[in-house]
Amino acid sequence: MGHDFNPRWMTEDLRIFHDAALKFFERECAPHAKRWDEQGVVDREVWTRAGEAGLLCASMPEEYGGAGGDFAHEAVLIDARMKAGAGHFGISLHNGIVAPYILHYGSEEQKRRWLPRLASGELVGAIAMTEPGTGSDLQGVRTSARLDGNQYVLNGSKTFITNGQTANLIIVVAKTDPAAGAKGTSLIVVETDAVDGFRRGRNLDKIGLKGQDTSELFFDDVRVPTSSLLGPQPGLGFVQLMQQLPQERLIIALEALAGIEAGIAATLDYVKQRKAFGQRIIDFQNTRFTLAQAVTEMRVARAFCDDCTERHLKGELDAATAAMAKLWLTERQCAILDDCLQLHGGYGYMNEYPIARLWADARVGKIYGGTNEIMKELIGRTL
Repeated sequence: MGHDFNPRWMTEDLRIFHDAALKFFERECAPHAKRWDEQGVVDREVWTRAGEAGLLCASMPEEYGGAGGDFAHEAVLIDARMKAGAGHFGISLHNGIVAPYILHYGSEEQKRRWLPRLASGELVGAIAMTEPGTGSDLQGVRTSARLDGNQYVLNGSKTFITNGQTANLIIVVAKTDPAAGAKGTSLIVVETDAVDGFRRGRNLDKIGLKGQDTSELFFDDVRVPTSSLLGPQPGLGFVQLMQQLPQERLIIALEALAGIEAGIAATLDYVKQRKAFGQRIIDFQNTRFTLAQAVTEMRVARAFCDDCTERHLKGELDAATAAMAKLWLTERQCAILDDCLQLHGGYGYMNEYPIARLWADARVGKIYGGTNEIMKELIGRTL
């Protein structure tokens, strides 16, 4: 089932890219998954290898060191990574969220300074939005960036930051004008190796995605040049975030879809081999009915994701539809994987079975990228 990945927007070039990516993740990531889970972070060199293999910044222009692809390349990478069991490698955030902020809002000088190094893996990207006191409420950000001559002085703390232990290029959401509400928010790029006052807190202990480092970050009088601001002037951060969040939410939906497909494939494999009461698990009507429902929903999910991806490739994916994709796909992912785990019986609860990891990893989908309650609020406002 994993290898019949054939969305409507697929091309021959994308198929070749998918095959190459799948081989990379199967070779460089899958064998280390258990160790990465235990150490709470993927090995730093896998980033460099991914850069050498042309998987980093696949959708960035070639003039900035990227592969010259588009969002379809990122969608292909998500599928290959999830199917290979490399869900914990935070490449989608690096490629599909961090790099586009620099491409869309960075000056020519910023693009030339940062994108080639993101593409090679010399820099690993993260975006620091969430704070201990503010989750989905980005207007409530308290991290400050005070202008001092030709520098910004950053103070504040962030939490739940993906790639947080590894990242050395972090886009920080900060208040450049605390009195101006949303209009006082800016995005400031911090190269952590080049500053003082930056430190990483704990690598947080999560229910799932254990091999993906998720951290607290602290900024204590961190000084960066004013040339680290993304955009022509301060105060544009909130608009920049709102413009890029639909792509982030589509990425989460596509990860959920790939998780559903991987979970169903693993479950079909299991129920056709395992026996109970003298017959295969698949021969019980309950098993067939449960999986019939799951496969039907998987097909619907694929059609919806294909439609969203096609729209996004044309620049026509609106925020409400992206919110719907994130909401519905993550809800279905949790429900379907729960049913799939149940069909494994006691083995489903054992971490050595892929379904257990898929199930645990799925739960955060309803939370990150804006909680599903926020998605309903966004959709509701358009009614």
